Amino acid sequence: MEINHLLKKGVDMIKDREYGNPVLEATMVLEDLLNVDRIYIYTHGKEQVPENTVDKFLEAMEKRAKGYPIQYIIGNKEFMGLDFHVEEGVLIPRGDTEILVEYVLKYIDENYSNKPVNVLDLGVGSGAISLAIAYYNKRATVYGVDLHEIPLKVANINKKKFRLENVQFYQGNLFEGIKELGLEGEFNIIASNPPYISKEEIETLQVEVKNYEPIKALDGGEDGLDFYRKIIPESKGYLKNNGLLIFEIGYDQGEDVKCMMGNEGFKNIQILKDLQGLDRVVYGTME
Repeated sequence: MEINHLLKKGVDMIKDREYGNPVLEATMVLEDLLNVDRIYIYTHGKEQVPENTVDKFLEAMEKRAKGYPIQYIIGNKEFMGLDFHVEEGVLIPRGDTEILVEYVLKYIDENYSNKPVNVLDLGVGSGAISLAIAYYNKRATVYGVDLHEIPLKVANINKKKFRLENVQFYQGNLFEGIKELGLEGEFNIIASNPPYISKEEIETLQVEVKNYEPIKALDGGEDGLDFYRKIIPESKGYLKNNGLLIFEIGYDQGEDVKCMMGNEGFKNIQILKDLQGLDRVVYGTME
């Protein structure tokens, strides 16, 4: 079958998805299967596609038609200019999380311009936060913790892919993952994008998210705030003086998390908005 005809067939299979871009997604899958770039696809439309590749492409389109995330199909997602490997069992990196990473990198430049800095990332997933910080600031020593094996496997795949030596990953439940390292009071920055979706809201999420991405990476308890309640008080034992605690949050959680941090003695607490003008990041310092 010719590339043009196969693409059209794929687009027709997924065109009724509520979320997505059928032409782009079909093209991305075929690029991946043929190991070519987009220009090749557009300029070689009459070229015949091997039969086994046709079968793999149509199988992928069938999965996509049911809501299976395109990022899992092609096995990668761009984040902070880096091409992250992703697979089932890890949350797909979102552009909103770049707001947190960009702030951390700016904070390091402004406060530790010529000094080493220790960063802790709680809940690494694909390694998006940990590895982006380590990649763009080689003076940072980054420790990443996750409870589950698949995220740690994926994060280490990405660490190797980006050839990073200044980041290490550990398995455990939040701070328990680094308990044996003796790092109390040693972190300049603690960052986390914890599960923050309320149980009730999970059922309203689009199919791609609620049916295929790991619920454990989304479920923040009855009100979505369970992990902030755990992390905020315990973080005080691991931060240096003037250390920064920074979270990604849900769009309606800014004031709640800000209040929790204030009650635990954090100062200079601020909320950052996303591109839609919604609360997305909360940070403060421990003095």
